Amino acid sequence: MPAWIQAGFEEYSKRMPPEARIDLIELKPEDRASKLVPKVLEQEALRIESAIPKGAVRIVLDERGVAVKTTQLADWLRAWMADGVSPCFMIGSADGLAPSIKTGADKTMALSGCTLPHGMVRVMLAEQLYRAWSITQNHPYHRE
Repeated sequence: MPAWIQAGFEEYSKRMPPEARIDLIELKPEDRASKLVPKVLEQEALRIESAIPKGAVRIVLDERGVAVKTTQLADWLRAWMADGVSPCFMIGSADGLAPSIKTGADKTMALSGCTLPHGMVRVMLAEQLYRAWSITQNHPYHRE
């Protein structure tokens, strides 16, 4: 990822408290040379499945997902923290995510109706998680 993506992600992830930290698990994309996209996505799906923590709530990020308001994300975060559940947000590679990953998700969420580069989604998601956490704490970061 470009340095600005890494810097943006780190800026928001370092603001999170230990009880709501963001752990980034970055998987190397599959080699696309002479392979059809469905095959590439299924190979990536195997790596994704092995990286998902046991018991995690699986959330796929996809522009066709449900548009979630920040306050709703804060409600989810509050419930996850109360229940001791870890969410696992899955951002696809350049070709997206395999159908098996999408159908196995507990939720499919859209940060935007636009197709966004996966690096940008990483930064936006980190910011939204920080904003959601700030709402749960009545912190002044979020203004309505």
